[in-house]
Amino acid sequence: MSVLKRAGMAAVAVAALVVPAGAVVGTATTAAAAGGTVQGCPYGAVCIYPQNAGWNGGHPSLFYYSYGAHNLSNQVGTHRIFNNQSGGATMRTCTGYNGTGCQGYLSPGYYIDKDLTPINSITLQP
Repeated sequence: MSVLKRAGMAAVAVAALVVPAGAVVGTATTAAAAGGTVQGCPYGAVCIYPQNAGWNGGHPSLFYYSYGAHNLSNQVGTHRIFNNQSGGATMRTCTGYNGTGCQGYLSPGYYIDKDLTPINSITLQP
């Protein structure tokens, strides 16, 4: 069962977010809403943290800033993905390369703990 959380708030649901079974979704902190760095993820970025490390002491291993598809490599097991983009920019995980076979939407200020083994790319969109 998926759990949706928003930092600094109680659990809330986002209608546009479709979460696969087993994934955990939440939010980082209210700093995201204020436009600041959250857990080492700069404002305007989507960050992926190391496998099974949660926030990893505020040290993401991957940062993505530009809209479009981004292929992943050697990302297996459960990773925390945090969307710290501005405005209403969303991100998606995709089973295919180059942004094909995408699933759900992760809104700004939210994170998801997700098994990236079947994921080959992510997309960022305004």
